[in-house]
Amino acid sequence: MAEVQAIPTTAAPGITRREFLTYIWAASMALFMVELGGVSVLFALPRFKVGEFGGIFPFGRAGEVLPKVGEGPKEFPEAKIWLVNTEKGILAIYNVCTHLGCLYKWVPSNFRFECPCHGSKFQLDGTYIEGPAPRDLDRFVIYLKDSTGRVVAQTNSRGDPLPVPDPNLLIEVDTGNKIEGKPA
Repeated sequence: MAEVQAIPTTAAPGITRREFLTYIWAASMALFMVELGGVSVLFALPRFKVGEFGGIFPFGRAGEVLPKVGEGPKEFPEAKIWLVNTEKGILAIYNVCTHLGCLYKWVPSNFRFECPCHGSKFQLDGTYIEGPAPRDLDRFVIYLKDSTGRVVAQTNSRGDPLPVPDPNLLIEVDTGNKIEGKPA
């Protein structure tokens, strides 16, 4: 009987303990970075609701909500705006002074807005008169919608007064869409 010789075989190399721990560490770090990125994105996304500052405020029919032409503005503190009705149209003016962020007031005896902190003064339409403010008052975009919810008109990119063609149109103000006032 002939003697059978064993053929040397090479065993498949296994994974070492060090490699296994390295893979586990890398996988856990990758998972951590994905979770951190997801949380960061969720934190950065705005989540404003209707009727909350930074969102859209529905005010109702133009004929019922707006002050008459020639009258002073109407304040809406929850929206942080003044609704103004001029001969040219309506404006939604942000109620924060463009100087240092003070809350200015309407002074009926002078028929203008005045900042009690530093003395800036503005006309009814938010145009700068005098004081340390660097620009006119900021405005928000107004949407005029019909009863079906279709936008009939909206404020342009310059923030010009928006004419109201029908007093039955619904007014909505987008407080997340601010238009900076023109430099003084």
